Amino acid sequence: MLSLSLSVAALTVGLYLARWFLSGGAARRSASASSSSMRGKTVIVTGANSGIGKATAAELARLRARVILACRDEKAAEEAAREIREQAEGAGELLVRRLDLASLGSVRSFCQRIIEEEPRLDVLINNAGIFQCPYMKTEDGFEMQFGVNHLGHFLLTNLLLDLLKRSAPSRIVVVSSKLYKYGEINFDDLNSEKSYNKSFGYSRSKLANILFTRELAKHLEDTGVTANVLHPGIVRTNLGRHINIPLIGQPIFKMVSWALFKTPEQGAQTSLYLATSPEVEGVSGEYFGDCKQEELLPKAVDDAVAKKLWDVSERMVGLI
Repeated sequence: MLSLSLSVAALTVGLYLARWFLSGGAARRSASASSSSMRGKTVIVTGANSGIGKATAAELARLRARVILACRDEKAAEEAAREIREQAEGAGELLVRRLDLASLGSVRSFCQRIIEEEPRLDVLINNAGIFQCPYMKTEDGFEMQFGVNHLGHFLLTNLLLDLLKRSAPSRIVVVSSKLYKYGEINFDDLNSEKSYNKSFGYSRSKLANILFTRELAKHLEDTGVTANVLHPGIVRTNLGRHINIPLIGQPIFKMVSWALFKTPEQGAQTSLYLATSPEVEGVSGEYFGDCKQEELLPKAVDDAVAKKLWDVSERMVGLI
């Protein structure tokens, strides 16, 4: 009994120390240390009603940015905006605009409204995503994870490029994941109609995010618009709502996630760094984690695959 108590105590202390380290107890770089005021700048954050997106929007508002919360659930987005206003005295303006990335029609309507209403767009943060969902398709017939995480943002970005160029210097920030390492771009089955694995599907969409960003950076050379991609780390959000954990294992999972997973605020740091920091002004086509540049696997820097994915994506979303 004593041995068990000591083991539990040791585990608790270990998890507490891990949480202290991840929360910034150890010396580590953060976006806030290198951010500048965003007063007078307009930023779009997709999926800003919860998780990393909400934390990103909240900090940008504190930096006095004009933040557009682009979300499918307008009610949840309005509630998020209300909470941010209450918690951040003197925050910048917060606006809610409906955007359903699973619908190309919704993406087009959103962009048309932004172009009509907004004289400038300084930062676009492609943050929204869906994680390891059962097989389903978007309104336009695309596999859901590929359709939302890649194609929806691909169309969104392209439709807003002219506004971003007119607002230069401006930035595009794309949220990917370290899980890209387990993905492959199979051009013969992008809709996963021949076979589907929800974990592979997510990893493929995150690899697509990276390849898209690298190709996008080439298209944006000499325009004053930069595009970079990041992984936020493992973060406690509702992204894992499609993951079923046995009831008996839930207490352990909650304890481990409390200790080892980042909070949404910690997970938002690299997005904020790329969106606001003078340190990355002019940097484009790079991959970041924990506010610093990181190396990619060869498959994520394959220019031929990136170019083909761009061309195929243009046809899939109706740009050509």
